[in-house]
Amino acid sequence: MKIIVPMAGRGSRLRPHTLTVPKPLIPIAGKPIVQRLVEDIAGVLKQEIEEVAFIIKDDFGREIENTLLSVAENLGAKGTIYYQDKPLGTGHAIMCAADSLSGPCVIAYADTLFRADFTLDESADSVIWVKQVDNPEAYGVVQLNDKGAIGGLVEKPAVFVSDLAVIGIYYFKDAGVLKAELQKVLDNNIINGGEYQINDGIKAMMEKGMKFVPGQVDEWMDCGNKKVTVETNTRMLGFLKNSGENLVSDSVDMEGSEIVPPCYIGENVVLKNARVGPYVSLGDGCFVENTVIRNSLVQTRAILKNAELDNAMIGNHAKFDGSFTSVSIGDYSVLE
Repeated sequence: MKIIVPMAGRGSRLRPHTLTVPKPLIPIAGKPIVQRLVEDIAGVLKQEIEEVAFIIKDDFGREIENTLLSVAENLGAKGTIYYQDKPLGTGHAIMCAADSLSGPCVIAYADTLFRADFTLDESADSVIWVKQVDNPEAYGVVQLNDKGAIGGLVEKPAVFVSDLAVIGIYYFKDAGVLKAELQKVLDNNIINGGEYQINDGIKAMMEKGMKFVPGQVDEWMDCGNKKVTVETNTRMLGFLKNSGENLVSDSVDMEGSEIVPPCYIGENVVLKNARVGPYVSLGDGCFVENTVIRNSLVQTRAILKNAELDNAMIGNHAKFDGSFTSVSIGDYSVLE
């Protein structure tokens, strides 16, 4: 089994957090989004993963590429890096990894997380993972036929056809078939919404009678912008607590402080006269003093003093003092 992860964009809606780190590497409860994604896929599939291929922009840099390769290695898989030079759509991004498109394969976009427990229908040519939603008009949805298989895809339907939204994770029994159909999309310049879309390859497969079935997930968590990323961190902490996972490092240095679970506290974090939690992630090396913080995501080596923070997202090496009299704020920063 292979996993293909298109992640070419850095994530403009999450600026300034994505100016130096692309969105898929922002940590959720202590692990990068993309690492949680591929680990959860491997857990659902219950199959050996032979390769994880990442499709990125060529300016991500060697350090980020090495981090991605280590995500694959941690699963015992080969890691491969491909580059998408222009943002020409999902179909184009996937075809940038054409050399890896063969045999059983999962394609998963790196800005979403999920929780699921279902058995993969290996008799199907493809499984499209979906989540029941209250507002299907805001999503691409699948239409089911009378046998419970997928008969069509509809993008943001104005009239109700289904409430099963496509979450951006797909299984293909033979990715070579998708590759052939997407090559036709590129060769014939089939463009929708100004881009080459995976859906056009999928629809061509459906027209040939291939069997597509839904794989329904229990939870679907987005990481598209600051608000939903903080919410996703909160939900993930709750799931990890319920699973009994230890989330607080033994190296935490506490003085007159309290941790209200669930919280993720990384290595060598210092807490002085602080109340942290519930639902807070603090990355390695953070220093928190005279501060109350809850429902927040803080990356590595941030310094927080004299503050009361709720629903905050704070980047690496950031400094925040609630008693500030002098301010230095960079591009895309937000204080509300």
